[in-house]
Amino acid sequence: MAKAAPYLVGRLAGKQFLKAKWMWQSFAGNEDEAIQAEQAVGRDMAKVVEEQSQRSGPPEFQILLDNITKPLAERVKNRNHRFEIKVLSSKNPRETSSLAFALPGGFIFISPVLIELAERNSDELAFVIGHEMAHVIRRHAIDRILSQKALSMASLATPAGRAVAPWLRSVGMQWLEKAYSREQEFEADVLGARLAQVAGFDPRGALRMLERFRNLEGSSDPLGLSAYLSTHPPIDDRQQHIREQLRLDG
Repeated sequence: MAKAAPYLVGRLAGKQFLKAKWMWQSFAGNEDEAIQAEQAVGRDMAKVVEEQSQRSGPPEFQILLDNITKPLAERVKNRNHRFEIKVLSSKNPRETSSLAFALPGGFIFISPVLIELAERNSDELAFVIGHEMAHVIRRHAIDRILSQKALSMASLATPAGRAVAPWLRSVGMQWLEKAYSREQEFEADVLGARLAQVAGFDPRGALRMLERFRNLEGSSDPLGLSAYLSTHPPIDDRQQHIREQLRLDG
């Protein structure tokens, strides 16, 4: 059974945030137990996301994402990680500009807009999915939860913890636009591209996907990407970092 996740009161920053991470590790136990705890948190959050979204996207999109995710997940070192990917079709397209995001425990959502932007290209989508998987593997996703105020230690009383679902309903889907740090985004880019590479996809798909984002910069933003891109480092920096780390030409 998964151990309970500690929901911490107060604004956690600097030493307080490090203390929160230490408490999480203490409560969650070893790595495998921590993964189980994160899955409990993410599952609760995923239910809220699905409540506020259309239940079914185009079936061919779901099949495409499933076929890409499977070989990526098979290359993840710790087999206790589980990944569940779904097409996110918001009831209100303006409700959130998050085109792809990961919840703790491996629950990943991708917008049809992003799939269409990539022209359903598997190499490019493998990078997007790998990037989100990396946020889970490197625990960036759970770190965002630990940094939130208004989540109570009282939720330790139940194995799954039930404080996070009402909290997410209260703050709304816009919380999913909360930015990761620059370092976390770079780390997710590189690990995502490497996962794609070892799973048999072309790692240059990462560069091509980012180039698609660049081509939309300065446009009238017909796809509503400006807010999404504003939470990530500049495209040039991301492409250069991927080239250097994976030793890619072009």
